Amino acid sequence: MDVAMTTASPDAVGRHQLRVERTGIVLRPNNSRVVIRPFQPADDRRVERIIGRVCALSEPQVEAQLDDVMQEFHDRHQKIRRFFLERFNDVRRLMLTDQPISEARRLLIGAYFTQEYALESAALFNPSMVWAPDQSGLPDGARRFIISLRATGEGHISSITFRSGTVDADRKIRLDEPTRFVTAPDQVPNTMYDKVLFLRKLIELRIDGAFAEQVLDTLGDRFTYQQLEAAIARALHQSRPRHHEVEPLAQGMRTLVRANYEVAFEPDLNVSERIIFPSSPTETNGIEDARFVEFREDDGSTSYYATYTAYDGKVVLPQLLETQDFLHFKASTLNGPEVRNKGLALFPRKVNGLYAMLSRQDNENIFLMYSDMLHFWYTKVPIAKPTYAWEFVQLGNCGSPIETDAGWLVLTHGVGAMRKYAMGAFLLDKDDPSRLIGRLEEPLLEPNANEREGYVPNVVYSCGAAVHDGVLIIPYAMSDYASTFATIPVDDVLKAMV
Repeated sequence: MDVAMTTASPDAVGRHQLRVERTGIVLRPNNSRVVIRPFQPADDRRVERIIGRVCALSEPQVEAQLDDVMQEFHDRHQKIRRFFLERFNDVRRLMLTDQPISEARRLLIGAYFTQEYALESAALFNPSMVWAPDQSGLPDGARRFIISLRATGEGHISSITFRSGTVDADRKIRLDEPTRFVTAPDQVPNTMYDKVLFLRKLIELRIDGAFAEQVLDTLGDRFTYQQLEAAIARALHQSRPRHHEVEPLAQGMRTLVRANYEVAFEPDLNVSERIIFPSSPTETNGIEDARFVEFREDDGSTSYYATYTAYDGKVVLPQLLETQDFLHFKASTLNGPEVRNKGLALFPRKVNGLYAMLSRQDNENIFLMYSDMLHFWYTKVPIAKPTYAWEFVQLGNCGSPIETDAGWLVLTHGVGAMRKYAMGAFLLDKDDPSRLIGRLEEPLLEPNANEREGYVPNVVYSCGAAVHDGVLIIPYAMSDYASTFATIPVDDVLKAMV
């Protein structure tokens, strides 16, 4: 159901008396929202033994055990039978015989290699807000939005989940209640890769050379993962005397292609039922802090991009998501010497004919980057340094710049004493974003008594806001645990700037 949200009393913040209104909406983590994921023992011998035990059951025992599993889990997930059969196909190579077995036995074997994962049991935070692609069926003055959130569960593994809602003509926010189901997308089969772009990324990663040329020379201008794998196998066979030398290069090529992938949800899935779970080698320990932006292309069309942090447990790697409809997503690696650290935020259109992005390579200052290619970034210039006491530790962005008549409005986060996070804002020149032309001396938003307790205390943080009818709508996280919204007229923010 939809829930009408009322505004709480304003909070006066700072010497300029900026009156930020907290809405009272709270998005808390819900440990009953579970997704089915593969369960894969690391040892193939153990997999063989589990399969053997299931194969030793009589057919009536198989049917009885499968019935118990379905009774307990079928109403918690959509298309659970299909998932069980897919998991069976994943492990069937380890069966000791090619003897046909019943569908019930295949389903039961699949169930033994499946598990539930409570994707937001620990936290639901760091939201990013954009206007939805579909604005049909709304009353005058209303707009529909989608927010992405970082959902964190067991093992502190993060994924991207979504919610939807509307803002009406009276600027009241209504959030759609999520359904009980959560479903991961399907990998898009036969994803095509561009040879020129792939080679350029190999060069950036320093895994080009004779072996890479040997592989790529046998491929067309566009190729699939399967075609690349076959070409690698041929090249490895031909390079057997140098196997120890070329195997790491082959593995690097495989990792790169798997980090550039496409996934798709079925069209009938509610927005809240979609979850982008880590699926590539660069993401094994999480997908963090997606900053979505509605990007206007040169031809007037619209795409949605999101920079996000892929984490494999050791290395932090900025990556890019692209979608037109929030059903089909393309994930890509970002390359270049300045693709470092967290917190990249893309401008919503090209500036002076170039892509533009905010960054923070040194953990302290905000930089501006330009590029003629979306996936490659080579240079940066500093535009903002920690200046006021509440941001002495570090400064970063809170999402993509918002275009206003006065310039590019950038929400920031600053870290001060006791590692307290507060949100601020500055203004960049519209034609030359390297020029900082306005800045708040005092925080726009600080954690209050209800927001300072959580997984990481004393933090307010956003990954992207939006403007509706002159009002800035800020979705933000409360101490890395739950999320909420605040609002303030854009003009009030601009007038308070130095």
